[in-house]
Amino acid sequence: MRRPPARPPAEALHRDPGLQPERTVMSWDRTLLALFVAAVMFLRWYATVGLAALAPAGLCGLAAMAIHLTQRRRYGLQSLGVARERVEADVFSVLWMMVLVVALAVLGALAIWVI
Repeated sequence: MRRPPARPPAEALHRDPGLQPERTVMSWDRTLLALFVAAVMFLRWYATVGLAALAPAGLCGLAAMAIHLTQRRRYGLQSLGVARERVEADVFSVLWMMVLVVALAVLGALAIWVI
C-alpha cells in the first residue's frame, strides 16, 4: 500500500511562545459556546412565553455564527500583530459584544414582562 506524500510542516504565523492569538481564539470560542447555551435556554422559554422567546434565541444564534465566521480573520490579525510586535485592540468586537449583551438583557426582560 502506497502512502500519500508527507505534507511539509505548517509554518507558524508567529513565534509567540505565549500563544496569545491561540488564547484569544479560544476565548472567543468560549463566548460562542456561551451564546449557544444561552440560545438553548431561551428556547426553553418557548412553552412559557411563546414567540417572545425566539427573538433572544435567534439573536444569540446569529451572534454565535458571526463569531464563528470571523475567527479565522481574528487569528490572522492577531498573528500578524504579534509578528510585527504591535497588536491593535479589537474595539469593534468588544463594543459589538457589549451591545449584544444589553440587547439580550432587554429582550429577556421584555419576554418576562410579556408573561
